Amino acid sequence: MKQLLFVLPDPQDHARALAAGWLKLGIFALLAAGILSLLLVLSRTPGVQEIIPWLDFFHTALVVHVVLSVVIWFSAFAGVLWVANSRVRQPLWDKSILATAAVGAGLVALSPFVGNGNPLLNNYVPILQQPLFLWGLGIFGVGFAGLIIRSLMVAEWRTPAETGVYASIVMTAVALLALLASGVEMPAGYSGQAFYELLFWGSGHTLQFAHSLLLMVAWLWLAEATGASIRLAPLPAKALFGLMLLPVLAVPFIYLQFGLASAEHRTAFTHLMKFGGLTALPLGILAVYYVLTANRVREAGLRPQRNALYASIVLFAAGGVIGFLIHGANVVIPAHYHGSIVGVTLAFMGLTYYLLPRLGFQPVVSKWAAWQPFVYGCGQLLHILGLAWSGGYGVQRKTAGAAQGLHDLPQILGMGMMGLGGLIAIIGGGIFVVVVLRALYARPTATPAGNGPPAAQ
Repeated sequence: MKQLLFVLPDPQDHARALAAGWLKLGIFALLAAGILSLLLVLSRTPGVQEIIPWLDFFHTALVVHVVLSVVIWFSAFAGVLWVANSRVRQPLWDKSILATAAVGAGLVALSPFVGNGNPLLNNYVPILQQPLFLWGLGIFGVGFAGLIIRSLMVAEWRTPAETGVYASIVMTAVALLALLASGVEMPAGYSGQAFYELLFWGSGHTLQFAHSLLLMVAWLWLAEATGASIRLAPLPAKALFGLMLLPVLAVPFIYLQFGLASAEHRTAFTHLMKFGGLTALPLGILAVYYVLTANRVREAGLRPQRNALYASIVLFAAGGVIGFLIHGANVVIPAHYHGSIVGVTLAFMGLTYYLLPRLGFQPVVSKWAAWQPFVYGCGQLLHILGLAWSGGYGVQRKTAGAAQGLHDLPQILGMGMMGLGGLIAIIGGGIFVVVVLRALYARPTATPAGNGPPAAQ
């Protein structure tokens, strides 16, 4: 049997249970984020927004939605892959790390409902200025930092897939160091949104490279797992993953060269993201080529994975194209990053479908699962196109209700398209959560499924 170079080995014993724990944490974060997203979409949809009077709750819900659906979901799923790619040495320590992160995530999810959040909509990790949220975010951060440290020590990096996953751990470790450096170098007198903007600017940019690298791993993994023939030797594959690691090596030099509060520091990270992101192009183009030349999937159990892969590629590409249309602080900006973020999320959804039986849960083979990536992806595509359209007519970001200033018909139509797409995406996300929860809490399979290629294409 041909060795699959871009599919990680099935985790066994404690590693299997630990990976399942991180997956559950990520799914519950998505569930909580989905509940909040319904309120967010309704609060910006013409004809509906007038009956939702909680403008401050909109901003509070927006903060927690972003933290749950991006920071915690992405971090938890990275944990799934890192654990699956490592040797387990200290089971008690690993369980403690997971428990700490879970407690923090739970406190974050509860924070919108315990009083005024005093939200700050800074970039990357928006903040609620309330004790419950700050304690929750800090506790989750401690747990995730522990995960980074243990993964650096015990993760494998022999095969191309393992190399890609290990490189993402290194990138995330650099992001953690950038966060600590920002805290140490913070100039006196900064507080509120200005403080958190500086705190998360460098680490947030750095972390995007880790997300992009895991996206490439996911695309190649899903392509090969669903029958695509990837004709790429191990050494060139590892070199291409190494190429994506290079931009992160510039992060320490930016901190050494420019003061934290300087315009040069901010501009350097903007340019690093703009040009450093091009290092993902070779692997991205190869992945798309292998997907387009693959045979049609005929096995029902593989359709959810392949459909998620298709949708991920389309959304990520759409987000990238929209990024070139950004001009000013309007809703074209969230259209761009929603496309990119949803592209990553869809890839992780596909890997979730693939991993469920390998983590001891029931496989997902229903028609709902097969259609879910298209429902979610089409809704999100409509959502970001509506935002991009409205941004072209001057609708500003991070506003809600009458503050949006929807006076012209094109603005109203664009935001209406945004609202409709958002509601469709919520349905698609809800289907994913329900399907996965049913698999998680059904009777476990006796043994993990094999990791080999499909029998028929």
